[in-house]
Amino acid sequence: MTESNPQSNPSIMSHVSIGTNQTDKALAFYDKVLATIGAKRMLEFPEAVAYGREFPEFWVHPPHDGGKASIGNGTHFGFFAASKAEVDAFYAAALEAGGKDDGKPGGRPLYGEAYYGCFVRDLDGHKIEATYWDMAKMQEHGG
Repeated sequence: MTESNPQSNPSIMSHVSIGTNQTDKALAFYDKVLATIGAKRMLEFPEAVAYGREFPEFWVHPPHDGGKASIGNGTHFGFFAASKAEVDAFYAAALEAGGKDDGKPGGRPLYGEAYYGCFVRDLDGHKIEATYWDMAKMQEHGG
């Protein structure tokens, strides 16, 4: 196993965490959905699991304060996809695993021509997104 250098990670985020009220079901959901974009379980603890490709970036666990998990209005979690096909697979896997549609795969004029993505709600109601950015189109528009 090669050692990872956190400084080589292009993301500005270390990680995000979401709370769940149904840990086993949530983990089964994310195992299936995140596999479509090449993510896997990176760390596992009795009360928390972290997913990522190279770093533990997305954590799923019950709230640490023992309270009920809730969703944030205006909050969503976006995942990078390497292709439009990965976005489509993410969406299909999420619906098959019990997620709810919140925006079918496709472009969104609000985000420009380079964007292709989808939105779904997980089993706890959290809004998640898979996004593919066409880099050639981004460069055409100054990205």
